[in-house]
This record gives sequence, C-alpha cells and structure tokens, in this order.
Amino acid sequence: MITITLEGDNLGKAIHKAIDVLNSGGIIAYPTETFYGLGVRFDIVGSLRRLYDLKRRPREKAMPLIIGHAGLLCEIVLPAWLGHVPSPVTSLMNRFWPGPLTLLLPAKEGLSEFLTAGSGTIAVRVPGESFALRLARTAGFPITATSANLSGMPPAASGREVLRHFDDRIDLLIDGGETSGRLPSTIVDASGKRARIVREGAIEREELENCLVRSQGEQVFED
Repeated sequence: MITITLEGDNLGKAIHKAIDVLNSGGIIAYPTETFYGLGVRFDIVGSLRRLYDLKRRPREKAMPLIIGHAGLLCEIVLPAWLGHVPSPVTSLMNRFWPGPLTLLLPAKEGLSEFLTAGSGTIAVRVPGESFALRLARTAGFPITATSANLSGMPPAASGREVLRHFDDRIDLLIDGGETSGRLPSTIVDASGKRARIVREGAIEREELENCLVRSQGEQVFED
C-alpha cells in the first residue's frame, strides 16, 4: 500500500496518483468533507466486487458514487429521466451541490448491481470542498464513495482510522488529516414523483424544505 500525505503543493501529485490507481482497478481511501471514503471506478466490476468483500458489505446495500459536476449524471442516470429532470430536483442540485447531499436517481440500464443492489436507483452527489471534489473533477468519471469502514462500524474521520480498519488491504491512502467527522451526507430519494428524505445528515430537513418552498412555492417532501 502507498500513503500520500497531503501537504505543501503535492495536491496535484496525489490526485494523479489516485486516478492512476483507480484506472488500474485499485482501491483508494480519500478524505471527503464529511468522512473518509473508499473509491474504485464505477465501471470496473472486479474492483466493485473486491470493495464489497473488503468492507464485508451486504450485497443488498447499494454503493454510492461521487461525480465532479452534474454533467456526469449521463454516465449513470436513465437518459429519459435526464431529459425531463423535475424542477424540485434541479433546485436541490443547484442549492446543495457541491455539498453533502446524496440523491437517489433512476439508474441507467447496464450499471452493475454492485452499484444499484437491484433497486433501479443510483446514489450520487457532487461532494463539498475537499480532496474528493478535486479528485472527481479531475478524473471525469464517477467514483465510489462508500464510507471507509467495515460494514456496521463507525466511519473513519482520519487516515489513522482508515488503517485501523484495513491496514494494507487498500492500494492507496490519501491522508488529509482529520475530516469534520460530524454527520454523513443527507440522502434524498428523488427517483419518484415526490421526493423523500431517506436519511437526515449534514443538511437538515428544514434547509431542504426551505429551498424547495422558495423555488417551488410548496412543500414537496413525503412524510
């Protein structure tokens, strides 16, 4: 395993090394604006399988992704849905991306079930200001962003905690020190006719509702 500690002016080196490892099918651990995530390319099935096994993740749990900008949704979201994005979803993206808001959207056909768990939806976000955002923007392809921990354990908020979980079983650790480690991203299921909050995290329900009321003039979340 290789460790790169973010310091001085080595950000570019760290990003390009991470992309090299991803493209070769490896697993990286990297800091986001919330916790550390584990990343592989979204379209290398062998890497996705290895990541599931590494985390001991139940196969019925889907694998979330990060992207560098909303234009990359075309890689993972149903084209017909992208042609008619509901205005409330557009409002949420415009207000909270980049940031700790994960949206469940209709999945493009052909995506690995390691990503969708057979649900027909894909979990995705543009991360807030962090190494993760710089990486996703430079890479230009979706990257997994599952928390860097064994399934059922607390997420890692430091490189030291990542190593405690996985030791040398990952290929690259980008050590950016301590992350905020407060709350995970908020998850909103926006795949249906009405949005539904699946998990309230770093963005509170009131913030989401205020955004939608201002832009749409009505409450749109299911209870």
